[in-house]
Amino acid sequence: MTMIGWLQIILFCVVIVALTKPLGWYMTRVFGGERTFLSPVLRPIEAGIYWVSGVDEKREQHWLTYTVAMLLFHVGGFLVIYGVMRLQAVLPFNPAGQGAVAEDLSFNTAVSFITNTNWQNYGGESTLSYLTQMVGLTHQNFLSAATGIALAMALIRGFSRASMRTVGNFWVDVTRCTLYILLPICIVYALFLVWQGMPQTLGEYVEATTLEGAKQTIAVGPVASQVAIKMLGTNGGGFFNANAAHPFENPTALSNFVQMLSIFTLGAALTNVFGRMVGNQRQGWAILSVMGVLFLAGVAVTYWAEANGTSMLHALGLTGGNMEGKEVRFGIVASSLFAVITTAASCGAVNAMHDSFTALGGMIPLINIELGEIIVGGVGAGMYGMLLFVILAIFVAGLMVGRTPEYVGKKIEAREVKMAMLAILVLPLMILGWTAVAVVYPAAVASMANAGPHGFTEVLYAYTSGTGNNGSAFAGLTGNTFFYNLTLASAMFVGRFFMIVPAMAIAGSLAAKKSIPPSMGTFPTTGGLFVGLVVGVILIMGGLTFFPALALGPIVEHLAMNAGNLF
Repeated sequence: MTMIGWLQIILFCVVIVALTKPLGWYMTRVFGGERTFLSPVLRPIEAGIYWVSGVDEKREQHWLTYTVAMLLFHVGGFLVIYGVMRLQAVLPFNPAGQGAVAEDLSFNTAVSFITNTNWQNYGGESTLSYLTQMVGLTHQNFLSAATGIALAMALIRGFSRASMRTVGNFWVDVTRCTLYILLPICIVYALFLVWQGMPQTLGEYVEATTLEGAKQTIAVGPVASQVAIKMLGTNGGGFFNANAAHPFENPTALSNFVQMLSIFTLGAALTNVFGRMVGNQRQGWAILSVMGVLFLAGVAVTYWAEANGTSMLHALGLTGGNMEGKEVRFGIVASSLFAVITTAASCGAVNAMHDSFTALGGMIPLINIELGEIIVGGVGAGMYGMLLFVILAIFVAGLMVGRTPEYVGKKIEAREVKMAMLAILVLPLMILGWTAVAVVYPAAVASMANAGPHGFTEVLYAYTSGTGNNGSAFAGLTGNTFFYNLTLASAMFVGRFFMIVPAMAIAGSLAAKKSIPPSMGTFPTTGGLFVGLVVGVILIMGGLTFFPALALGPIVEHLAMNAGNLF
């Protein structure tokens, strides 16, 4: 580890904290329907969308109506993606002549992109046409990200409102998020990426002649527009198979740094939105502090593990750390930082192969997802996921002092705790359940490229990534099979929507409650004690649930490596 490396990490954290408050202020105004600097241009467009679609922007919805609208919206998204992939051979903007995508792969991909997972069992440049990348994937990247933020806003309204039966209007929230937040930032962002050297074209693939005289086909396409929203919306689906390790998706050190910033920006800003809407910004900073503690701990372990390398590398005289699977233009620190960011934020983009990390370095991305991806998390999803853990932490605090727990003026009662537990238990059900099946089912075992604990980790990571709606792959696992396409699709679907429904039920329950003033017995929720309690609850629940599986994978692999055994 070097001082320059730590300065990169510190600079990243400083910029994120600096962006949190102004962006939180702007997002609060957008979702409150207040005037912004973009209103003169965008307000007529917004009103026109409501008029064409028949939406009354002043009419709010009950939590159940809001949830049903969201689910129906995603049914439409699924059909669009699936249809475009199956018909792409006869649709335009297909210069490489890509054929129709197989039924099971189309099903897996459609579920993947409507759940904001963007798990990819295919190589984008060798499987999908430009139209599929734009209309199917890029389009859904915007809508799935907007949905996550809209759902977070609904839960925040549950905490901030009193004696109300409504939590907002789903159609209005999605429209405002897309129009005022995602699109403007992505337009500027995409232009920046083009300036950095990223392609943005509808032209055909380029034929090049190498120095040896051989012919090579270089894939291009509308890359910058997809990369902008895949990062900002924490989608992660790459235009190319190598994702952010590909020089056309991540050309320079500057583009790499900006991409890392964009992954965290909106998720961090939502903590400030929460503080503003509940009337106490310190509440938002406390939640961001919880995220920050977990994030910095993960970065420290991963950077240490990768910078120190392994005993086998040392035996070969390689003492500069573990560079296997990493791009030289990024190095160890930027690769380690990116890996922690992308798994903490439910993004799934990768600029290095996690399969090539050391056992402990690869374990941290796995743990980040298994904790529920609440360390900033996916846009919106991280915020409502964190609030579920806050509810449990407040419940534990209430048990300690022997009184009904309260949080930002709302009593946390049995209904909220049950719904929070129901949502959180979805993760181990899908992750551990499907992993157990896959490691004994012969057809699934045949897809593992490695034996022993490393092979087990490949399978565990796949279902962890799918259920956590992350989408990054550990690599080494052949996922494009009938078994993995279907089982991973089920994990992605359950991991997204079976967590959303209980969270929305909590939003409706809290919004209907009266707000109560703090008393002498109210547990303070803006200080270090609260931050420590929430961190402890998260780690204890994650540790008790997933430690046995981790012990069979990366932990035993690390111990075996020190004994001279490699897998």
